[in-house]
Formats: sequence, C-alpha cells, structure tokens
Amino acid sequence: MGLSDYLQLPFAQHALIAGTLIAIICGVIGPFVIARQMAFAVHGAAELSFTGAAAGLVIADNPVAGALIGSVVVAGLIGVLGERPRERDSAIGVVLAAGLGLGVFLLSRYHGFATAATNILFGNIFGVSNGSLLLLVGLAAVVLVSMATIYRPLLFASVDPDLARARGVPTRLLGIVFLVLLAVTVTEAAQIVGTLLVLSLAITPAAASQRLAAAPLVVTGISVSIALVATDGGILISLSGTSVPPTVFVTALSFGFYLMARLAGPPLARRRRDRLAIARGQARG
Repeated sequence: MGLSDYLQLPFAQHALIAGTLIAIICGVIGPFVIARQMAFAVHGAAELSFTGAAAGLVIADNPVAGALIGSVVVAGLIGVLGERPRERDSAIGVVLAAGLGLGVFLLSRYHGFATAATNILFGNIFGVSNGSLLLLVGLAAVVLVSMATIYRPLLFASVDPDLARARGVPTRLLGIVFLVLLAVTVTEAAQIVGTLLVLSLAITPAAASQRLAAAPLVVTGISVSIALVATDGGILISLSGTSVPPTVFVTALSFGFYLMARLAGPPLARRRRDRLAIARGQARG
C-alpha cells in the first residue's frame, strides 16, 4: 500500500487530526514553558501521567481519563508546593519520585493487559479511536481558549514576575492555571510520542523558535509551525512504506529544526541588533 492508500483509512486520518491538534497546543504553550524555565515541570507532568493512567486502569479501566485527572492533580501540587522558582525543581522531584512509585504499585494491582498504560509511556498515534479524538478536540479547545484569555497577564508574569506582582497581577493563580493547562497538554502529547519523549513537542519547537525571533507572537507562530511540520511530517513519513514508528521521525524532525535554529539564530540576532542600532541613530538625528 502507498501513502495515498493509507490516507483513505480512518486510523491514518485520526492520527493526522490528533497530531495536528496536539502540535498546535504544544506550539502555543511551549514558549511560556521556556520563558518560565519549566522544562522539568513538563518532564514531571509527562512521567506522572503514567501514574494517572495506571490508576485509571485499576479504578475504571480508562487510562486516558486517569492520566488527565492525575496530571491535573499533580499540576496543582507542584503549583502549591513550588510557588517560588527556587523551590519548584525540588517540589517536582519529590512529587515525581512518590508518583512513580505509586504508579508501579497500581500497575501491579491490575490483572488485565497493561498495554493501554504502557502506550502512555511510548505513544500510540495509530490507535486513536473516535472517542479519544473527540476528547482531544474538546481538550484542545479548552487549552487554546484558556491560553488566549490569560495570554497578556501570563506573558507579563513570565517576563517580570516581581513587577507583575507589584502591579496586582495574580501571579500565583496564573502559575497554577498554567501548570494545569501544561499538564493537560502534556497528557495529550503523550498519546503521540509518549511521556518519555514528550519534550520533543512541548519544548523543542519553542526552544528553536526563540532563537529565530524576539516578538512573542512571532515566536509562538514559529513554534506552532515547527510542531506541525514535525508531527504531521513524522506521521506521513512513517506511513510511507516504513516500519519505523512515527515517534522516531517526530523527534528527529523536531531536533533537526532546533539544530538549524541554533545555526541561523546568531546571524538573525546580529541583524536585529544592527537594525535597532540604525533606528536609534536615526531617531537621535
């Protein structure tokens, strides 16, 4: 079968739709993860979605719902325990260690097939059902609307938290809301690349985009574009007659864009500085 034949099948269509949704929300939320120095929080939320998935299997035989609920609970704990930036990493480490231990225990109590839980670790983009796709659409809408609502105050709090706090911006509440949105995003992304490789979508496109631009909206646009090309491109390459899982191509493309941004970033930065210097000189003249 060729690529055009595969694209007529529901599993491939579902994979591309799910990949597009996840790429968009990861591209939107990623620049804030970089700005707020929360890469470890992404890792923690990703790993602990496995604990929620194991709990969902044991309690209701529903790993996706369990992963979502578990990641939101963990986000709240991290937000409360790690309010101060210097305390955040240690709080995440403590919660991560306890949560992973609990996940292993819960999985040992499950006597059915644990494939659904391990899929949260490694991803299963070609197994997205109609119900899962509808859930992804709803979650993506919630995340995007929420981010649009808090975008300006969150940007202010991310760039200068002390000044934002002095101006009356509810930085603690914004931090917790952002962590919850991040947890939901990470749990969605885990269905594509798995929790072990979720950084390739939640962080790498944003890290690359910040080397190519300075304006926040431009950074977000580039981040979304890179995430889309990496995700959908990885899925299409995997469908093109290869037995290699799409996760490999998604992460490889994402990392490739990052390397190119590392090379192109310094010349672009110098060009921006030169233009700014010329503009300042003309203004003084």
